[in-house]
Amino acid sequence: MRTILFGSLLATALMSVGCGGPTMEQEDSSDLGSLKAPLPDCSVSPDNLRNYYSDAAHTNLIGQWGCYCGGLYNWGKSSAYIEYIYSC
Repeated sequence: MRTILFGSLLATALMSVGCGGPTMEQEDSSDLGSLKAPLPDCSVSPDNLRNYYSDAAHTNLIGQWGCYCGGLYNWGKSSAYIEYIYSC
């Protein structure tokens, strides 16, 4: 019984890992929702909001991350064009 259970668990684990099939291409900008860093506690954190734009002129806001006026903002995509906001 133990052998069957172990064999089925092993087969399930191998199916979830895969065999190195086709790889997906990574986008230039990362999705903010997939960041590995822990989210800040905005009840005690100072205001530190990052606005992410699609261009250097900061005309198209594409994402935000951080605390602003006690609220947590975490949406959109990141980019190299960042504006930091430090006060509420």
